[in-house]
Amino acid sequence: MRSIRGLLITMLLLIASSFYLIQLSIDKNKTTNLIVDELPNFPLIKPFEQSKPFNDLFHGNMFDLMDKTIDELEDDLQRKADDVLLSAYGYEWHVYDNDENNYVQVGVDDGIVKTVFATGNELSSEPFTIGTPYEEIEELFPFKDSITYEEGASFYTFILNDSEIQSHPLIKISDDLFIQCYFDTHTEELSSVRLITGEILLRQRFYEMEYRGNLPEEPSYSDEEWEEINKGMEQQIFSISNIYRNRFELKPLIYDENVSDVALLHSKDMVEQQYFSHERPDGTGLKERLSNGDILYLMAGENIAAYHTDAPAAVEGWLNSEGHREALLHKEYTHIGVGVYEFHYTQNFIKKF
Repeated sequence: MRSIRGLLITMLLLIASSFYLIQLSIDKNKTTNLIVDELPNFPLIKPFEQSKPFNDLFHGNMFDLMDKTIDELEDDLQRKADDVLLSAYGYEWHVYDNDENNYVQVGVDDGIVKTVFATGNELSSEPFTIGTPYEEIEELFPFKDSITYEEGASFYTFILNDSEIQSHPLIKISDDLFIQCYFDTHTEELSSVRLITGEILLRQRFYEMEYRGNLPEEPSYSDEEWEEINKGMEQQIFSISNIYRNRFELKPLIYDENVSDVALLHSKDMVEQQYFSHERPDGTGLKERLSNGDILYLMAGENIAAYHTDAPAAVEGWLNSEGHREALLHKEYTHIGVGVYEFHYTQNFIKKF
């Protein structure tokens, strides 16, 4: 039985290598939670004092979706979700991805919208419009290295390092509403946005924490449910990857089931043999894996990542790493396969004959 673990020490491991026509990139991210015996010495971070009324400053469907029921959600969007996928954190993702320009995942917990992840060229929920420069949003919401969420007698202070402040800072909008702004650190522009309640933020352990109180219980899933969760994350990675390729005027990648099988076997092998690399302990690599899968190609590449909290976070991590970015946005690739297993993520890219 797999379970979600609090993971020690924020860590990013980046390795890029190449051989023959195979391009390889690695991304590894771990987060930690620290329990303290006394109340933390961090003041409660108050919501930003807006110069405009809340409803004037924030407008757009993204903010309107929070706290809606499923029926209200479908009425607002005037359609049902394209897919409903189980997350690893006790809620369902209602995914709206039938659009080459926009992509939205709506997290529904006990029938109520508790989180939203959104990206796309035409997404506009001012002032969080995709493509907005980092400095413009920071001017409105000065980014902090510690933000506290209070729930009853419990206090939870999220601690952000410099890298996190640059790539995915956290903004507290109200007592129970936060925004993660994912930035493309190469263009220094807003790449995607995640709205999230304090309780869901605690479940997903995005940042190092100091806290006094109890953390939400980890949900328990069967092997069949974990397979469903992993398949859902593979689908999300595929869709979000094509949204970002479209942003840079690149052709979308075609999903290949056989290549996905190769990617999944590598993610599973890394977990079972306890390594994190493009090469197996026996020295074989992507070239051999594709050959064993009877995959014919002109060129190929691979991105791997481990312990990102979910699929959108993994793709954003790849986007901000030079080696991963090169593979993700390579104009020559035509097909993609994705494999996810126990928070180990593999993307295989190929150019077919």
